[in-house]
Amino acid sequence: MTFLAIDIGNTRLKWAIYDDHRPGAALLAHGAEFLEHIERLAEGAWAGLPAPDRMLGCVVAGDAAKRRVHDQIEMMLGWDVQPQWVVPSIAEAGVINGYDHPSRLGADRWVAMIGARHHMLAQGAQRPLIVVMVGTAVTVDALDADGNFLGGLILPGHGIMLRALEGGTAGLHVPTGEVKRFPKNTSDALTSGGTYAIAGAVERMYQHLADHCRAEPMCIMAGGAGWKMSPSMTRPFQLLNNLIFDGLLVMAAKRWGE
Repeated sequence: MTFLAIDIGNTRLKWAIYDDHRPGAALLAHGAEFLEHIERLAEGAWAGLPAPDRMLGCVVAGDAAKRRVHDQIEMMLGWDVQPQWVVPSIAEAGVINGYDHPSRLGADRWVAMIGARHHMLAQGAQRPLIVVMVGTAVTVDALDADGNFLGGLILPGHGIMLRALEGGTAGLHVPTGEVKRFPKNTSDALTSGGTYAIAGAVERMYQHLADHCRAEPMCIMAGGAGWKMSPSMTRPFQLLNNLIFDGLLVMAAKRWGE
């Protein structure tokens, strides 16, 4: 019962194929492709894969990206699988959606929260939870110990912050600086400022959630740029590489049975 998981972000499509649609399934193959090169998948990375029996995806890049993936699966490869895509609902897999308009919550945030909560419970803990996704954009989401999504923050990722400063400030250029406590050059100042802005948002949400729940939260971080934040975090956290895929596996098991 092979399972294809797809995560279409703002910049890249990431995919993984597993030997089953459940948490802990064995990873058979995985990869990534920039969005402008989705049409390469059928003749490239996907050409030698076994046809999956199930497929569940998460997309934030819009319907056009989904249609391009469908073309690769159905027209180019001829796989007999019905692509399914996550739409955030009021509740799923133990997480209750507290967004004002639940379906407008980003699918990647919803899937990441489900994956993070499953990861926490698998460790035998049931605590408030902060889920941080560090990518093109950064999200910092809060859940109470019962799995209620209380709300979250969205802020620019490193690249967007730096490009905004470069475009709006004379004489500043996207740097290759380092994170310093007391930066003494412009490159270090820009890199440190962006990193500490993200770390500060996480710290503020941590304080809000601890006060609200009267308990110390667990923090789980993921995303392609998560490793950049590691030295600058003030609270304990776990860094996970495949949180979206973990969430998709949890959702697939609930939808189709383990």
